[in-house]
Amino acid sequence: MAQKIVDLSLPIQNEGSWAPKWARAKVKYQDHKFGRKAIRLLFGIKKKHLRTGLGWATDVISLSTHGATHVDAPWHYAPTSEGKPARTIDEVPLDWCHGPGVVLDIRHLDGNAAATVDDVTSVLDKTGHRLQAGDIVLMRTGNDEHFGTRGYYSRGPGVSAVATQWLIDKGVRMMGIDARGWDSPLLEQARVAKQTGRRDVFWAAHFVGVDREYCQIERLANLGALPSTGFTVSAFPLKIKGGSAGLSRVVAIVESV
Repeated sequence: MAQKIVDLSLPIQNEGSWAPKWARAKVKYQDHKFGRKAIRLLFGIKKKHLRTGLGWATDVISLSTHGATHVDAPWHYAPTSEGKPARTIDEVPLDWCHGPGVVLDIRHLDGNAAATVDDVTSVLDKTGHRLQAGDIVLMRTGNDEHFGTRGYYSRGPGVSAVATQWLIDKGVRMMGIDARGWDSPLLEQARVAKQTGRRDVFWAAHFVGVDREYCQIERLANLGALPSTGFTVSAFPLKIKGGSAGLSRVVAIVESV
């Protein structure tokens, strides 16, 4: 049986005015000529001593652990989870990060919507898949198509707190989305929270992590290249000591006959 590996990660690149300043990734590329200078400075080795006359290429990146495709740790949501100190990204069990995947297509929902349990079960029924403990559920919003535009940071839909809780109850510990965040757009949530004075609106799905331990994969891409089921997700985050999240090269392994 052959396998196909599908990349579900966005690139890390220099981001311009389309991204908020606080969220912009920066990549400083140091080419082979720069490497040649570094080698001479470090080792006294000259151009004539180098096979190509050039040195190594290196890069320096500056970005948030949430600034590219990443896995959120329970610590991101709150200091505690299930009444215990919340796990940081280096403490997340690795078996949560690799498992059978299922794609749920919620592109039909309004851009400010938060998918309900009915929305999730309706789409799930169409796949014919029955959720099992350890499944990794990926929500397809289509928002990855807007990466590189200002709209990427303000579009939805997302997932409701109740639907998030429902997934956890089914044994799902890792869930992901191809949008900026798991919740519905935060600007709209903030508007409603301020208008109503409620404290259960803003970041509602993330705050489920206070009561139940789980992880999110955010800023996924290319979910449209996957079947609804029949693939494995691998989303191992960088092991950042005490980190709230870890950047991850998320891929899907699709079995084909």
